[in-house]
Amino acid sequence: MNNKNKKGIEVSIALSESVKLCRFEAISAYPITPQTHIVEHLSELVAEGELAAEFITIESEHSALSACIGASAAGARTFTSTSSQGLELMHEILFIASGLRMPIVMAVANRALSAPLSIWNDHGDVMAARDAGWIQIFCENGQEAVDSIIIATRFAEDRRVLLPVMVNLDGFILSHVVEPIEFPAQESVDAFLPSYDPLYTLHPDRPLTMGAYALPELYTEARYAQENALINSKDVINEVMGEFGKKFGREYRVVESYNCEKADTVFVAMGSMNENIMTAIDELKSRGKEAGLVKIRLFRPFPSEELAEVLSGKKRIIVIDRAMPGGAMNGPVFSEISSLAKIRGLDAILSNFILGLGGRDVVPEAFIDIYNESMARTSTFVKAAKTNYRIVGVRE
Repeated sequence: MNNKNKKGIEVSIALSESVKLCRFEAISAYPITPQTHIVEHLSELVAEGELAAEFITIESEHSALSACIGASAAGARTFTSTSSQGLELMHEILFIASGLRMPIVMAVANRALSAPLSIWNDHGDVMAARDAGWIQIFCENGQEAVDSIIIATRFAEDRRVLLPVMVNLDGFILSHVVEPIEFPAQESVDAFLPSYDPLYTLHPDRPLTMGAYALPELYTEARYAQENALINSKDVINEVMGEFGKKFGREYRVVESYNCEKADTVFVAMGSMNENIMTAIDELKSRGKEAGLVKIRLFRPFPSEELAEVLSGKKRIIVIDRAMPGGAMNGPVFSEISSLAKIRGLDAILSNFILGLGGRDVVPEAFIDIYNESMARTSTFVKAAKTNYRIVGVRE
């Protein structure tokens, strides 16, 4: 795209402008670092009449998502945003939103969980909520965050999906930086994203029940239907991403790769650290070594087919996690990849590295060291080991 169309802007503010382009009708959120700038700017847009939406002020994140469910149930296009402890305070309501099939879009400026208290980035918050039935997208940079709001709104409201979406962007690393962002024209977004046409709504003239009491004879079937909707949403997500690329000239896929064609060793990662990994890969190439990167943009539903295709034939797979396993043998992303490798018969040596917790910097040279260490590994699992991961840079 032509750089003349780009504007230098803080990513949080740019994301709010993307919400405005989507013409959201109801917004409810509670300020928490580092997502506060998102809702601050949205409140300004509403107060100044630039966005015709109801801005619902509440006393907690639990109430914020509860209000969003009410607004969505009444037929409004609904948005919220949160981080860290705020996401965990929503935890009870996350399952209600997905179970009721409410197409709410939520930006999550990922931040480490307390204790100890940290305001900086890792993926601990979203990994604690990864199985709540929400579609989850991870962004590498500010442009992806802006575009992902538009894309997510489109497929969330598709009647083949009707599920809530988390758009994850790394706190501070993305949320508070100024990047060159290209904004689509309002008329182009309007053409791509039609007005929300809800299937069912709460209305006093047409009474109905949502989230009714389910006896054991019905509960399993209800959850099974929801799970199928989540799994099948990937086809619609692929379709919408393809349409977005044709209309706006920026291509997105649920799984993307960098320098993987000739590389037998590949990294697998999510989020902003991908850019540092690509820098490390370029440096490795200058040293006569080949490595690739597999970027997971869609984490839920897990894109198993796409990952199996790009990982097939690789000899070494280096999985990067940005969350502590919480007593598990592996990090959360590695657990998915190792299961995929076993089910799909991927004959590769897997290794798991955890880094960047609590916002600790991870420079490209760290990934070069990880590459070199992984090349010396002879098997995926170490017998008798208490864990199967290594925390990079930890002082024991």
